[in-house]
Amino acid sequence: MFIDTHIHLDGEEFTEDLDLVVARAKEAGAEKLFVPGINLSSVKSVAELCEKYSGFCYPMIGLHPEDVKEDWESVLREMETHMQDAPWIAIGEVGLDFYWSREFEKEQIEAFDKQVRWAIKYNLPLMVHCRTAQNELLAVLRKYADNPKLRGVFHCFTGNEQEARRYLEYENWMLGIGGVLTFKKSKLPETLRNAVPLSRIVLETDAPYMAPVPHRGKRNESSFIPYIINTLADVYSTSPDNIAETTTRNAKNLFNL
Repeated sequence: MFIDTHIHLDGEEFTEDLDLVVARAKEAGAEKLFVPGINLSSVKSVAELCEKYSGFCYPMIGLHPEDVKEDWESVLREMETHMQDAPWIAIGEVGLDFYWSREFEKEQIEAFDKQVRWAIKYNLPLMVHCRTAQNELLAVLRKYADNPKLRGVFHCFTGNEQEARRYLEYENWMLGIGGVLTFKKSKLPETLRNAVPLSRIVLETDAPYMAPVPHRGKRNESSFIPYIINTLADVYSTSPDNIAETTTRNAKNLFNL
């Protein structure tokens, strides 16, 4: 059994065959799927989806950095009024993304800081997105590093050994590992082998994006996680069962499930 800690199952990409996607996930060995929010409208879509598949899908609430605009403060005020609407298991997907533009850099940093404080206030882990912004992101987290409630996942980790070690300096944090691990030219296997204990890893798809080999370029889904598990087993010279058991335990401990 495994847990997919990050799948955008409420997206339009899954509208036509959602029940089949969920059934395939269960057949492949999925025990739970964690569904992140990205904006105000996803508060409702994520909550409704996870209610439909209660006990299998679990909701998060958050404002994705690419959705941060001038109105971020009013968006977060409205979003926080929904904190009691569903059994949210994390604040996410949140973070910083300066890959395409730094137009809203200041707003992104302030919105991320606010949601880090939410995580501490509501004692929930963070699901963190970071792209071309590691220094700025860690500068925000550093302000709260002494708070024992601060914990979470650095989602979609694809960095080098130095970046991995910088992230892992933060206790009670995990690296989310997905399909990139299986790509032919990926340096991630070597990075994990040299710098990341298996005790600091959780599995994810980021579906519908980032499908692993042999499905690269296609719509991703949770039933593809065994390809990631098998690659991790090679990386850590252990069995796929051990990978699945350890990463599942890591996820359950982090998300208090």
